[in-house]
Amino acid sequence: MIESLYGSVVYRDHESVTMNVHGVGYHVLCADPLTYQVNEADLFTIYIYTHVREDAIRLYGFKTREERVLFSRLLQVSGIGPKGALAVLAEGNAAVVVGAIEEENETLLTKFPGIGKKTARQMILDLKGKLDFVQAASVEPDTRIRLTNDALDEAMDALRALGYGEREVKKAEKALKDEDLQSDEYVRRALRLFVER
Repeated sequence: MIESLYGSVVYRDHESVTMNVHGVGYHVLCADPLTYQVNEADLFTIYIYTHVREDAIRLYGFKTREERVLFSRLLQVSGIGPKGALAVLAEGNAAVVVGAIEEENETLLTKFPGIGKKTARQMILDLKGKLDFVQAASVEPDTRIRLTNDALDEAMDALRALGYGEREVKKAEKALKDEDLQSDEYVRRALRLFVER
């Protein structure tokens, strides 16, 4: 079992990074790959969860051990697979997710991609009181707005990395700020807007 990888990011896309560790490239699925810088001189540790299926072995990467443990606990909830658990962590940090579970905030939990009322209730039933490894954040009424803005900010950074100017980025941000999307969806919508103009 791989505990962690120490190396540099040599490639990234909207769902994964490639980590170079002593000349070996590892494909690692991440909740927030666009926050990692592609820089061979920048060495850091990413914590790994290895998911084994009959047809595939996949590595999931996290910036902290707490995120990795939360990911593994989410997988224990009926109705949540690796993709769904990663989407939850992509939308909100670990403390916010734990806070929503501890406060039995079904409304916030159902805002996460792929989480319906039934799954939200199951998350609370299965995980409440069992996530003390993460300091829960009190969930304020505007939490969802902050999460959405974080996703939009991440998407705008991605557009800049793709070479779009600040003027274009600001126009896209203004056009999309009221949408409720994940960062990769913001990027796709922005690219469509650029083509239409």
